[in-house]
Amino acid sequence: MTTTIDERTELSHLRWLEAEAIHIIREVVGEFDRPGLLFSGGKDSVVMLHLATKAFWPGRVPFPVLHVDTGHNFPEVLDFRDESVARLGLDLRVSAVEDYLADGRLKERADGTRNQLQTQPLLDGIELNKFDAVFGGGRRDEDKARAKERVYSLRDAFGQWNPRNQRPELWDLYNGRHRPGEHVRVFPLSNWTELDIWRYIEAENIAIPSLYYAHEREVFERDGMLVAVGPYSQPTESETVRTERVRYRTVGDMSCTGAVASDADTIEKVVAEVAVSRITERGATRADDRFSEAAMEDRKKQGYF
Repeated sequence: MTTTIDERTELSHLRWLEAEAIHIIREVVGEFDRPGLLFSGGKDSVVMLHLATKAFWPGRVPFPVLHVDTGHNFPEVLDFRDESVARLGLDLRVSAVEDYLADGRLKERADGTRNQLQTQPLLDGIELNKFDAVFGGGRRDEDKARAKERVYSLRDAFGQWNPRNQRPELWDLYNGRHRPGEHVRVFPLSNWTELDIWRYIEAENIAIPSLYYAHEREVFERDGMLVAVGPYSQPTESETVRTERVRYRTVGDMSCTGAVASDADTIEKVVAEVAVSRITERGATRADDRFSEAAMEDRKKQGYF
């Protein structure tokens, strides 16, 4: 049987997504003066960093990475972040919520969570580093507000997003024009799903923090989530602590990120588990997105990623 040229050159679904993301990353570096990449050590930012590494190999990633540190991060994730920075020779910039609490620019929330305190440190980090484009790992399947957003998301001089002021993106053409003081948030993973992320991690053999795989941990149940016992998440008298085999689908502030019961301790098992899931990872395990139907959109309008 004769194979046509079209059949030989057809990209698989994952390779098409990879090619699109790398194209976007290279376009931004060619078009903007001072791009940066948000890197927390979470799975989506790890995939973003992997794509950026491939985009410019054998050279180094040609822009800094920025981490907005809540001070309530999982130790495994911070260790992974630092190892990645050292291994790849990255220029890491950190904007710490703790600094804002110490000098009074921010105050602790009554519920003890800090994810929603990240907005001002993020905006200040962008301004301080003079970033005119910032890469993020947001995907449209995560949340209704993210589904509304374009690959190039224009932010005004206050870092805010206007869902009514978005530009058309036809034929992979992106408009990065912006006024002085404005910047653009860029989401190369927009068309990926959680399952795509895990299949790509499997295909590329990408290392990720260990808490994404099943392990035993002391947890208690709160608001339908399994919350890990830790310095920033303590059970009340009515909440019972038990040891369960769990893993994390998404990673944020320790005090607002829940685990899921799971025996998926290998990448193959995680892919199989995600393939049959019928709820997004944020909807299942992020308390900060449960305040209202518009919780994420409200935060994005204020400048959150």
